[in-house]
Amino acid sequence: MIDTNLSLKQLKSEIDMENLPKHIAIIMDGNGRWAKKRFLPRNFGHQEGMERVIEIVKVSADLGIKHLSLYAFSTENWKRPAEEVQGLMKILVQYIRRELDKLHKNNIKLQIMGDIEKLPELAKKEVIKAIEKTSNNKGMILNIGLNYGARDEIVLGIKKILKDIEMGKMSIDDLDRIKLSDYLYTKGQPDPDLLIRPSGELRLSNFMLYQIAYTEFWFSDILWPDFTEKHLLLSIIDYQKRNRRFGGI
Repeated sequence: MIDTNLSLKQLKSEIDMENLPKHIAIIMDGNGRWAKKRFLPRNFGHQEGMERVIEIVKVSADLGIKHLSLYAFSTENWKRPAEEVQGLMKILVQYIRRELDKLHKNNIKLQIMGDIEKLPELAKKEVIKAIEKTSNNKGMILNIGLNYGARDEIVLGIKKILKDIEMGKMSIDDLDRIKLSDYLYTKGQPDPDLLIRPSGELRLSNFMLYQIAYTEFWFSDILWPDFTEKHLLLSIIDYQKRNRRFGGI
């Protein structure tokens, strides 16, 4: 067991830089509960959660993680109170305007998982601007799940495949696991090696269901606004101690 009282410097020394996860996925959860514990409106928790996004993106890029996928807003989140949804969209715009130049300077490429056509116009405009500005960057790929649901992603991929079969671009005999991956939002990227979910919940919540077939999970009771560089390092160290067999012996 790793000593959780170790300093950041000591934790970094425990990490095997030759065995880093190529792709980390995070279900960012617990913002509302964090705010409630402090008798604050839920959007205060989302605002604080944005600060953790900024921190974890930077730390991941500095470590040399090649792909980072963050679940920000699901297809089910539209069911939340309108005031909270509007607040989340404002925070999204704020994040992009505040961080886009830094992301670009650090060679980070922003990609979106989800249907952004349903986002409010201003949010959609800022997202498209960020995608275009970072499109040629060669550093870490940052996937943000916005209006994302894994079941919808799979259905959309199947529809695209059927359309290509109809148009004669491929035959049904060509369809295999790799081909289906080519029709998902994460086309060309490795599947996540490590999935992190803070907040104490032990479920996947419709996130990257196809891609996480052999992903290692790391669950924690820490609420997302309290999730820091230290917790990311602890999750990576724990991941590196596991024996990944991928169905073998």
